[in-house]
Amino acid sequence: MPDNLADPAFHANPHPAYASWRREGPTRKVRLASGLEAWLITRYDEARQALTDPRFSKNGGDDNHPSSAIDRALSRHMLAVDPPDHTRLRRLVSAAFTARRIEAMRPRIEAITAELLDAFPSGGAPFDLIDAFAFPLPIQVICELLGIPADDRDAFRAWSNIIVGGVAYRDQFPGAAAAMVGYIQGLLAARRAEPGDDLLSGLIQVRDSGDSLTEDELVSMVFLLLIAGHETTVNLIGNGVYLLLSRRERWERLCAEPALIPAAIEEFLRYESPVETATFRITSEPVTIGDRTIPAHAPVLIGLLSANHDEARFPDAAEVVLDRPQNPHLAFGHGIHYCLGAPLARLEAQIAFTGLTSRYPGLALAAAESDLAWRPGLLLRGLFTLPVTPGQPA
Repeated sequence: MPDNLADPAFHANPHPAYASWRREGPTRKVRLASGLEAWLITRYDEARQALTDPRFSKNGGDDNHPSSAIDRALSRHMLAVDPPDHTRLRRLVSAAFTARRIEAMRPRIEAITAELLDAFPSGGAPFDLIDAFAFPLPIQVICELLGIPADDRDAFRAWSNIIVGGVAYRDQFPGAAAAMVGYIQGLLAARRAEPGDDLLSGLIQVRDSGDSLTEDELVSMVFLLLIAGHETTVNLIGNGVYLLLSRRERWERLCAEPALIPAAIEEFLRYESPVETATFRITSEPVTIGDRTIPAHAPVLIGLLSANHDEARFPDAAEVVLDRPQNPHLAFGHGIHYCLGAPLARLEAQIAFTGLTSRYPGLALAAAESDLAWRPGLLLRGLFTLPVTPGQPA
């Protein structure tokens, strides 16, 4: 009987299950909340290899493209296709999503962070750090980067929560996806009429040897950038603050040693990876891993969170080591699908944790750890809420 990954106890704390499964072998059969059976890769070396193995395909060798506009919007981005389509899309998007464009955002990210910190409630009243800080920072950054009007961000948040919410939102998914696709199409039309210096205009205008993104590819890429560009960073900030405040000595050390912040962020990425499993692959042929053979045309999940806790790769893997000297985690993936937005996520997180630790050294959890709820589903790993008290601002 495959292991049931829909168990609420598993979502609340998957680490014991992953540890047990790694001891038993690098692969196993699992059952998802949808009822689908899949194969899960649990160990670091095998996960890293699978992320670069072309036999683990994004389309399983199926060249038939989805027919509906909604399906195309979900499946024409570079995370959903194999080479040569992936190679072409990544080249075109990279031409607009440059390191210079990301670094140019630094002053604005610092300003947004300061504004959010200034708005923390006074008098020590508890508040939700996710709602007040971890969500609005990355959503405002990605929306400004793309050129999305501020007034539309609440609607986008509602759509995004449904789209990434998994089986619990299955009935609401088509409506939310259709609404977001229609909204993106409207944005693209507006930018064509009046181009700006935002990333959206850049994606429309980018050219490479006469090539450009088609309308479906543009919609799909903006969809990916919007979802991936904020949901993962929300979890990085929220999970990191949780790991610090749940053991007070960690928080106090980071406040006292701000030079540790970059290394600490890498440890947050490893220990509570914002993306729990990589997006589905399909085997294009039988693939043997360890002593088990995954058959052809089988769905496969690569367990990034589990791989990042592999004792064979990370000494003291079950401990949070803020100054871990070597940390080759897989939180951003590996190989051709390595996260294009990793530099932006790291920049946002460094500014966020610098601001939090310097302005609010008295920040503390305002709820028992057992009362904190983790979002269900296997794609993203993050808390619904993180109640805190601010303490006296510095």
